[in-house]
Amino acid sequence: MLERIEQAKKTVHSACEKVGRPIQIMEVCGTHTVSIFRHGIRTLLPDNLKLLSGPGCPVCVTDQGYIDVVMDLARRDDTIIATYGDMIRVPGKGGSLESLHRDNVKVVLSTDDGLALAKKHPDKTVVFVAVGFETTTPASAVAVADAASEGVENFCILSGHKLVVPAMQALLGSKNDKIDAFLCPGHVSVILGSDAYKPVVEEFKRPCVVAGFEGIQILEGLAKICAQIAAGRAEIDSVYGAAVTPEGNKVAWKIITDTFEPCNGAWRGLGVIPGATMRLKDKYKQFDALHRFGIKEVPTEEPAGCQCGQILCGLMDPPQCGLFGEKCTPDTPVGPCMVSTEGACSAWYKYGK
Repeated sequence: MLERIEQAKKTVHSACEKVGRPIQIMEVCGTHTVSIFRHGIRTLLPDNLKLLSGPGCPVCVTDQGYIDVVMDLARRDDTIIATYGDMIRVPGKGGSLESLHRDNVKVVLSTDDGLALAKKHPDKTVVFVAVGFETTTPASAVAVADAASEGVENFCILSGHKLVVPAMQALLGSKNDKIDAFLCPGHVSVILGSDAYKPVVEEFKRPCVVAGFEGIQILEGLAKICAQIAAGRAEIDSVYGAAVTPEGNKVAWKIITDTFEPCNGAWRGLGVIPGATMRLKDKYKQFDALHRFGIKEVPTEEPAGCQCGQILCGLMDPPQCGLFGEKCTPDTPVGPCMVSTEGACSAWYKYGK
């Protein structure tokens, strides 16, 4: 293990010295952000290599308008809100789901739990807060298909599922073209496959390397990226061969595409990205909460002073936000990046101080 660490570190330093200029690599995964801090990886890197935390936390990139729709639905007497725990404290304009102190807000561990709630409470409409990337979308798809086949008409989802690759393209296209390469997410890549990053490599000439979550894998992934940059190459590579294949999980992807289709959708910090959000297909429209309640899109209104959008685009580090560590802490979060355990602000606050 020590030999692998030293070899990877040597490769990184040698490549960065050859390049000479500052290099910026973005990790597109909140779990990577936390692992980088926990393993002290930044302390092993040369001064001209900077790691950026990107839009890899699904809670963090969820648009403020989506949060406000959830809050409005939670205030109704005819609904039950089923949500994973990481969304319970995300602030909307009128507080968080936790702050409502309503009995109709239920934390669940799976989409099956949400469907079970609908069966148990036929007099209420259960709204499942469906937030996540390609990793969690299959579970939402299965729940919707099961609700349709079993005739559970009081179940619906508010789809906030998102696609990672269009966001990476949007970043380079308009927000932060100074990103030199991407350390690509492990869990998402299990579903997508490493070949999914071809548009980023071919269109923008940026190296994309998939890594797992062990410190040594992250360091070896960075070494492969730096070697590519030093050689003037931009290719897809992976150090997570045990779980990620070039083609991905075709079964999971079929489950997704049988139920969902891409649409234009808002991301926090990135705005509306074409084809980067997932909505239910027309055959499942009755299980779409927006359709069920006749809700129109809500304009985004960011919390005053919150810089989560800039942080998610890699344009600033969390300590550069004027609220960080003062008005915005894990106990009193202003933005979602401080709420989620995968959020950049949460990681910086816990490990970076």
